[in-house]
Amino acid sequence: MFDVLLCIHEQHNEWFVLLAAVICVISTMSAVQLIRHARHLSGKAAARWIAGAGLAIGFGIWATHFVAMLGYDPGVIAGYQIPATALSLIVAIAMTTMSFAIAMAWPNVRGLAAASLLGGGGIAAMHYLGMSALELPAQIHWRSGYVVASLICVVLPTYPALALAVRGRTMRGAIAAGLLLTLSVVLLHFIGMTAVELVPAPLKLRTGVLLSRDSMAMMITAGSLCLLTTCIAVLAMARRARLTLHATERDMSILVKGITDCAIYMLDRDGKVANWNAGAQRLKGYAESEVIGMPLEQFYTPEDRAEGLPKRAMTMAMRTGKYVGEGWRMRRDGTRFWAHVTIEKIADENGEHIGFAKITRDMDRFKEDADRLKEMTGHLDAALGNMHQGLCLFGADKRLLLVNARFTQIWKIDLDVHLPGMTIEQVARTALNGVTCPAGSQRPIEEMRRLFARPAADAGSTPEILEFGDTLVVSMVSRAMPGGGWVTTFEDITERRRSDAKIAHMAMHDSLTGLPNRSSFAHWIDAELEQARHFGHQLTSVMIDLDRFKEINDTRGHSAGDAALQHLSKRLLDVLTEGEVVARLGGDEFAAAKRFKDKAELAAFLGRLENCFATPFGPADNSFYLGASIGVAVFPQDGDQREQLLNNADLAMYRAKANVGERLAYYEPEMDETARARRQIANDLRHALDRNELTLVYQPQHGLETGEMTGYEALLRWEHPTRGFIAPDDFIPIAEETGEIFRIGEWVLRQACIEAMAWPNELKIAVNLSAVQLSQSDLVQVVHGILIETGLSPRRLELEITETAIIGDKLRALHLLRQIKALGISIAMDDFGTGYSSLDTLHSFPFDKIKIDKSFLLRSQTSGQARAIIKAVLALGQSLNVPVLAEGVETLDQVALLKEQGCDEAQGYYFGRPGASPSLSAGHVVITGLVDELPVRAASAA
Repeated sequence: MFDVLLCIHEQHNEWFVLLAAVICVISTMSAVQLIRHARHLSGKAAARWIAGAGLAIGFGIWATHFVAMLGYDPGVIAGYQIPATALSLIVAIAMTTMSFAIAMAWPNVRGLAAASLLGGGGIAAMHYLGMSALELPAQIHWRSGYVVASLICVVLPTYPALALAVRGRTMRGAIAAGLLLTLSVVLLHFIGMTAVELVPAPLKLRTGVLLSRDSMAMMITAGSLCLLTTCIAVLAMARRARLTLHATERDMSILVKGITDCAIYMLDRDGKVANWNAGAQRLKGYAESEVIGMPLEQFYTPEDRAEGLPKRAMTMAMRTGKYVGEGWRMRRDGTRFWAHVTIEKIADENGEHIGFAKITRDMDRFKEDADRLKEMTGHLDAALGNMHQGLCLFGADKRLLLVNARFTQIWKIDLDVHLPGMTIEQVARTALNGVTCPAGSQRPIEEMRRLFARPAADAGSTPEILEFGDTLVVSMVSRAMPGGGWVTTFEDITERRRSDAKIAHMAMHDSLTGLPNRSSFAHWIDAELEQARHFGHQLTSVMIDLDRFKEINDTRGHSAGDAALQHLSKRLLDVLTEGEVVARLGGDEFAAAKRFKDKAELAAFLGRLENCFATPFGPADNSFYLGASIGVAVFPQDGDQREQLLNNADLAMYRAKANVGERLAYYEPEMDETARARRQIANDLRHALDRNELTLVYQPQHGLETGEMTGYEALLRWEHPTRGFIAPDDFIPIAEETGEIFRIGEWVLRQACIEAMAWPNELKIAVNLSAVQLSQSDLVQVVHGILIETGLSPRRLELEITETAIIGDKLRALHLLRQIKALGISIAMDDFGTGYSSLDTLHSFPFDKIKIDKSFLLRSQTSGQARAIIKAVLALGQSLNVPVLAEGVETLDQVALLKEQGCDEAQGYYFGRPGASPSLSAGHVVITGLVDELPVRAASAA
């Protein structure tokens, strides 16, 4: 190192050394900038810039060497051979150019290493060739150690310099690359000059011409100035071009990356993704880092890939320069979207193919709209083709634009006739040719033409009726449209006209019997009341309700019931005279009325009505009687308004129905008192719970085999503060009518469950459910909530349902019972045998218990039929494996009968009357040895 410094200080002029360094820095910096500019180009354009970089640095290195040699003072006169000097310049330019080309082509470790060896070798070759051109009166001897050191020092800085020049992006990296190249040149020169040893010797010229130091100085100065000027100009142009390119790239990058509603990206020549914008990431779900290098096929559906669609698209784009298509594409998450795709072939400035530009747009919404429009068009065609009305659409020019098939059907027009494009008169003439119209008559045509054109003057036109005898009646409606056109519709109302009279008759008459209905009867009464007031007559209103008509439907069938109603209606019509009317109000309810002057007329009228029920109905071998309850109210003493008169007749009819053996009843004011009493009970019942007037009593239930108590049935009682005890049969129906049964039923169930919680776990509590409660939508939730609230186990609760409660809405009732049973609650059928479909009900639902109605036990001692029914029910329970409980057990004989037939449980006065809460008593009764104790219990019950 000391020898090198000594060489620089002692043998070189510092100013020439400084000038050489400046020339070297300028050339290396220029070369780096030219190389970096070449990175953005390809083909011949890139080659030209690489050659320019090699020229700049090659001449700069050569000038650096010889400027430094001008400052070298060997102490003798020296000159330079022209061939060797020129060759050193050519070698420097050629080898550095090849070094740059290799570094640009293969910017990896191996490529840069090869480029470094070639570039460093070029600098060394230039130096030592330049030294060989030196002619002076001395011999040059080389110290090998310094020569090797110079070669190493020229190669090592060249590698990072080329790496920074080719890969670097910043100005700082460019400066570092230029300084490293300068360092390699300077180190080579001065270490190489340190290796020189001069031995005086006679000057032997190898050529006839030598360049003097002054000539060399002038040549280097001129070349350096040219190089400097050229480099500055080139760099300025390169900088402007690069700035322009960068600005363009930046603007394009901002534009492309800023577009988010479509995917824009580049594909290389092999169809792999080269770059990715934000729209592509949003649309397809891939981040740029994971999609680069991915093949185009990845975005196609498996079906399209199997058919080779991606390859065909690339082939078409390659052959024609552009491919445009639509289809399903895949996102990263596997979902599909409908895409519009454009693939364009991209070439560089020299026309060489470098890849493809691909634009993908999400057309899901467009496709949905198109599909929806297509579907709507199809629906419109289907709607027009299936309309029950004929339709014509006219334009502002008064020509037909659109017509449907129904129009041609109504007017019996041949399908071969092409209607669109016709004028109004032509359409009218064509339509009327198919219907009954006098030949050559112009009047119907003019009338239809006028009606067709009516919307032009009257946008709110009303329907017009066109009648062509009895064969065709058409309703025609025209509506104006914006822009001057209009729509005309035609409806064939021929059948409607024919049925209008029938409909009007049916609106006022009963469809089954042909009698006037409720509405017609009300109109008749109103009219007759006016006449009675005017002439001072009386008017009777008669309400008729058939007795036990439901049994006829159930036993003989609905067809027999309908026939009976028709036969009865004919009888009633046959006995009527002028000024009398009879009507069917609905079901088995009829009404009659007559305006009269004296009571004899009224008595005769009522007698005729009663005689209609005196003779049997049906064939002689299967005849039956129809009974009826008749209520009579008379204007004006029983009411002066229709509603009042009919209501009072209705009250009288209910009195007749309630009194056995009484077929006809007249209205009496006391009937209103009864109705008012019912309303008062209903009002008091609303407050009974709040006033603690309702209580529960409990009747024990026993097993007949063991005599042990199995549970209790909860029974509701009402102690009215003024009326005293009111029987359940009196207030329960009222509670059901008013809806109060919901609140009362919930209270009963809650109190019974609370009471049962104080009993032993083996005892069950039975609670009756009203038919009305089965219509309660939240019944299951109420029952479940009470069990949770009271803590009672569901297995200890038994709900009793009568057959009549189920029959009203059987499907709904059984659905609710199944939900209740699913909670673990037992379901018992109460009053079994009193309904009309007991066996069907048992078949429809798996009841946990059957309760025999007490009426059968009460008649069991005197009626063999009652005993047979008891035995049959018990046998049925055993065959179905359903326990049977008998109600109303009061005597020893009844107990013996039940036990003999295998009855499971019983309750009644024999075992104990309903009493207060068992939890308040001293204990629970258990009957053992039941057969032996029967006489004792019978005596105590008596």
